[in-house]
Amino acid sequence: MLEFKGQLQIQILKEGAVVPEYKTTGSAGMDLSACLLENLILPKGEVVFVPTGLAMAIPEGYEGQIRPRSGFSTKNRIMMPNGPGTIDSDYRGEILIPLLNLGGEDFVLEPATRIAQIVFQLVAKLSVQVVPKLGDTARGTGGFGSTGK
Repeated sequence: MLEFKGQLQIQILKEGAVVPEYKTTGSAGMDLSACLLENLILPKGEVVFVPTGLAMAIPEGYEGQIRPRSGFSTKNRIMMPNGPGTIDSDYRGEILIPLLNLGGEDFVLEPATRIAQIVFQLVAKLSVQVVPKLGDTARGTGGFGSTGK
């Protein structure tokens, strides 16, 4: 398992916040939980920003990718409209998880429910060069389905 070059610092901002952890040795992401003092209604067809009660200092050179938890998402028809979302290393605010209820009725979200996961990735940065023409490739400008089924 690869380790951070530094340490992930987490600040607990609110009562009820759950410190994320890897649930198994093979887990790619740490689970993020809803920081709620009481149940929260996710109205059908609407997006609600769910607080985690946490802020993080992600080491420079890394990003945190917020992704749906497969079980929670598929069982409950709850998705993240911006998934995966990116938490930059210089962001210090509360981690909020936008959830969209695609179910046929309102969904009751209970306190401490594991609603998403965060996966840490190295960030590659490139310099930009404006050129009059790009080099040719076999694919060229073919997009959306151009490589076959």
